[in-house]
Amino acid sequence: MKANLLTLACLSCVMTNAFSQTNYRVAETAGSFLTMASDARAEGMGHAGTATSADANSAIWNVGKLADAPGSFGVTATYSPWMPYLVNSEWLGYAAGYKKLGNGQVVGASVQYFSVPGITSASSYSGGSDIAFSGSYARQLGSHFSAGMTLKYVSSNIGGAVVSGAVLKPARAVAGDVGVYYKSVASDAEGDENMIWTVGATLVNIGPKMNYGPNFEFFLPTTLRLGGGFSYTANGQHKLNVTAEAGKLLVPTPVSGRNVNQKPYLKGIIQSFSDAPGGFKEEMQEIVVAMGAEYLYKNQFALRGGYYAENKVKGNRKFFTAGAGVRFLKHYSLDFAYIIPTDSGSPLKDTYKVSASVDF
Repeated sequence: MKANLLTLACLSCVMTNAFSQTNYRVAETAGSFLTMASDARAEGMGHAGTATSADANSAIWNVGKLADAPGSFGVTATYSPWMPYLVNSEWLGYAAGYKKLGNGQVVGASVQYFSVPGITSASSYSGGSDIAFSGSYARQLGSHFSAGMTLKYVSSNIGGAVVSGAVLKPARAVAGDVGVYYKSVASDAEGDENMIWTVGATLVNIGPKMNYGPNFEFFLPTTLRLGGGFSYTANGQHKLNVTAEAGKLLVPTPVSGRNVNQKPYLKGIIQSFSDAPGGFKEEMQEIVVAMGAEYLYKNQFALRGGYYAENKVKGNRKFFTAGAGVRFLKHYSLDFAYIIPTDSGSPLKDTYKVSASVDF
């Protein structure tokens, strides 16, 4: 059984939750690495980033936030081993940057890379990798509102895996994201205290299906996320940020004896709001919830915590997160996050992220 789980884990670039039980209706997607938390700050806050304050990682969470990023230029990079409890060399890398152009306009670029090792003892799978290159544009549309869009090229190579005698080929697609962000600031007369309210919404990974070969065509992980948050600053030294969001995967719900991946991709996205065999109750089960909090002292030291919950019949990923960060020499920062699954045998056990960022 463990060998089977290990094999499925290494094919996670095809299957979003391959380690879940097969009698549960868990959606299968290509490019599941696109749904993984890209940076240590958001991971430390429970895998939530749709409505948090903007930074160099904004485009991956909500491209609409990018117009509110600090400074005029910023770059960031993140490394994370993925499921080290099961394998030793599977990892996720992410790098991004942005540049403000004036008049409330910002452009950004990023790359995501997911490396998956081969396992010769359990299957004929020889290893592979996923990669996505993205370009983003965001614009301030008013004193409180901003919006943006991202265009990305996604390539998934699962290393010549053989299924039913057929060798699977690399799959490629062009996809896009759209996001909006609202921010309202209220300060006292002295400016020592202020409250910031934020709301964000984003639709990510909108694009055609990825085809690995005969009968191996999968939807991209198109996802709708809605989030909100607030930030309270006292005496210019202490700041508390709190956020929560909900997300839903907009792909067909699996049905026994039917290949739902044969649906046209736009039809599959639209019908994903009402295609669950269990009706409205099951549709609600497909919503995942993420929440987190962040305490900052003098905007130099940060402590973070959060919680992520997925319904037990839709993957059952439930975990707490913890994180910390430090900002130094005015422009540089380091962040760390660690996942604490509620299930001691979870494949996510021992997963962590390290991010380094700079802005000017």
